[in-house]
Amino acid sequence: MSTPTTETTAVPRTEGTAADIPRGRPVGALRIGLSRGWMEIRSFGREWESVVFTFSLPTLILIMFAAIFDGMFDMGMPAVDYYLPGIIAMGLMSVSFQTLGTAIAAERDHGALRRVRGTPMPPSSYFIGKTVLIMFLASGQLILLLGVAALFFDASLPTDASSWATIVWVFALGTVGCALLGIAVSSLARSAQAASAVVVVPFLVLQFTSGIFVPVMALPDWVLTGASLFPLLWMAQGMRAGFFPDAMAEMERNGAWDLHMVAIALGAWCVVGLVVTLATFRWKTRKDG
Repeated sequence: MSTPTTETTAVPRTEGTAADIPRGRPVGALRIGLSRGWMEIRSFGREWESVVFTFSLPTLILIMFAAIFDGMFDMGMPAVDYYLPGIIAMGLMSVSFQTLGTAIAAERDHGALRRVRGTPMPPSSYFIGKTVLIMFLASGQLILLLGVAALFFDASLPTDASSWATIVWVFALGTVGCALLGIAVSSLARSAQAASAVVVVPFLVLQFTSGIFVPVMALPDWVLTGASLFPLLWMAQGMRAGFFPDAMAEMERNGAWDLHMVAIALGAWCVVGLVVTLATFRWKTRKDG
């Protein structure tokens, strides 16, 4: 009597999908998402143009402002110290909101999202992968700006643990909130070409209305009221609370850092951004139905 044999069929492997996971093992969406996050980081690193343009603009702005405006105005501190917190906030929003808003719109337009949705990978793993990428980019942006400010302009960085703790939680809440906003906004773009206008134009406006380039006390109340509906103003205020001495709080809109309001606003954006993303996210373009 012949012994029955079990025929095995090779399963094609597709990087970044559930096919990468050995069959027979209970693997959750988190592990798959972390694996996809590493793939996202490697894919991003291969496009040197994206790497350069993602990190260069905030750094160049910091260098120009520190070199040009130092001593030109009475800011109460060197120009690099004054502009550093706001530019950090801008840089974090750039690598989260702008990067995801344009990248996901392009993936949707080129059919990549539809192909991802057709794999066995849980949909949540896709977003976990994007989260890993954004936190990696945001950490790199923060380290780069701090390094340039300290090494080339002798910037005064915080020396106490409470200030660094403030910077860390503002970094985390602000980056997550901006990333969710970017995912939600990506659904507004009808094509990859339209994504740049949909994402870049409002981001540019917010930079001038959120106290990044223009001091908060110099902005009209109606401008600040509009900017307070978005996370960038609160991120910049929280970062200033971490970097500036307490006496500088009088330059804020209410004459105080109002960190409880910063936490509430950024936390609310995390919740609202998640709800809007879940309600509006599309795996296909409108023309695909």
